Amino acid sequence: MKIANIVIDRPEALNAMNMAVLEGLLADLQWAAADPEVRAIVITGAGDKAFSAGADIAFLNQATPMQVRELARLAVEVNHRIETLGKPVIAALNGYALGGGLELAEACAIRVAASHAVMGHPEVRIGAVAGFGGTTRLPRMVGKGRAAEMLMTGRLVDANEALAIGLVNHVVPAAELLPTAERIARDLASCPATAVWLTWEALHRGLNMSLEESAGLGADYFGLAALSPGFREGTAAFLRRDDQRAVALPALSPRPGCLPS
Repeated sequence: MKIANIVIDRPEALNAMNMAVLEGLLADLQWAAADPEVRAIVITGAGDKAFSAGADIAFLNQATPMQVRELARLAVEVNHRIETLGKPVIAALNGYALGGGLELAEACAIRVAASHAVMGHPEVRIGAVAGFGGTTRLPRMVGKGRAAEMLMTGRLVDANEALAIGLVNHVVPAAELLPTAERIARDLASCPATAVWLTWEALHRGLNMSLEESAGLGADYFGLAALSPGFREGTAAFLRRDDQRAVALPALSPRPGCLPS
């Protein structure tokens, strides 16, 4: 069982995204998806100033509209790949997460932010639109009203406000950022992989369905999980423990993660 660490490695430009950065991310994600030993992925930025400051403004200033669209389409592909990888992805926000950088983080299942991190969608301030998926994902996270304010004014939020509005899951001191993200990744990896991914699929896909359809999808995936070895092994292990002693429910455990067999 491995945790893959993917680093956006362009610190001299605050890890701004150009075609090469996005192509590298896509290749890294494809590698992580193909490696059966990898059970979860952590994405962060190089250095201590930025996760990613977004699209490369110097490129945008000189690019044709078709080139801008090509960049955005590749970024949309990267973010879609994150959401459909088959393995959970965690964003470790180690500084500025702006524009396209925040959109990449929004595609991840879980976001952990360093206490000095700053987030937002300032695209409108340069005459642009959040074209990497922000207009779609942000309102699903923080609500239509908050998303409208952030997207239409370009207002930035600090880590504590991001936590309060549901944009990130955890805020920690900078020194604890990667250890926290990796701990969460290990907790996810400790549970049966099929159950983890079907849970994410039911949650992610269900957001675009009616309540009845979403509940039906959850029921279907519950049945699908029963085909996996992890389902049989997990239920058998629970029954063995129950025969031996009273077992606390996982929800009452002092920290997340699956109970050992």
